[in-house]
Amino acid sequence: MRGPSIVSPVVDRVPTLLPLRAHPLARPHAWEIVAKHGPAFTVVVDVAGGPGSGRDPLWTAAMSRLDTAGVRLLGYVDIDYGTRPVADIRADVYRWAGYPVRGVFMDHTPVSPYAIGPVAVIAQAAARAGLPEAVLNPGEPPDEAYRELGLPVCVFDGSWREYRRWSGTGARPGDGHLVHAVPPWELDEAARLQVSRGAGFGLVTDLGAPDPYADLPAWCGLVPGLAELGAEAGRPTPAPRRPRPYPPLSVVRDGAAAGSVGRSTRTGS
Repeated sequence: MRGPSIVSPVVDRVPTLLPLRAHPLARPHAWEIVAKHGPAFTVVVDVAGGPGSGRDPLWTAAMSRLDTAGVRLLGYVDIDYGTRPVADIRADVYRWAGYPVRGVFMDHTPVSPYAIGPVAVIAQAAARAGLPEAVLNPGEPPDEAYRELGLPVCVFDGSWREYRRWSGTGARPGDGHLVHAVPPWELDEAARLQVSRGAGFGLVTDLGAPDPYADLPAWCGLVPGLAELGAEAGRPTPAPRRPRPYPPLSVVRDGAAAGSVGRSTRTGS
């Protein structure tokens, strides 16, 4: 007799905000699964701690496929708690404008009212660059002054153990909650707790240190069209695996190039 699934596909979840650092060549399965979720997902794309030094055609193609599938894309921008030069952050924003993203995810934003200036400047720069959708991630409730910017705020970004003990002081209904290092058998409980605490968007993932966003949460495979992972298949959800180290991208690219050469030879093109 088969046991019950670890993760239920029918548990109520808040709208998903998924930070995804997986390279589209190193983790193609992750990008394929995200595309299956379509408009249900907002994905924070991180090329290299931000947009990188220039527009990468591999990332552009991968992002375009998600955009076509209806996935909302945000570009990762590190504010570094207000210590990065505004000119450097603004340059990141303008580089993201060359990708098919709708806005920016401003990570490590400060919470002090005395440090709000750079945050406001970058939000305005993003809007001028055609990226009007911005999300702030201080990881804790910020000063009320940040609310006046009218932007969504992630008020929690931490482990499941911390989230269970979190008082929620300073949070508002509709704020974002990012919860990682959740044991696989407690993912449904974590999702229900987000709902009961009034989160407006967020994520629960079984992945943890060193990078909880290196791959997908276990429950992400539970979508229509992926019957092997669905409850309809009548088999238990596979236990999630920790992310494996990425192969060097030079090896990935060389392998892809070799494959394309082989196909060209066989087809006679």
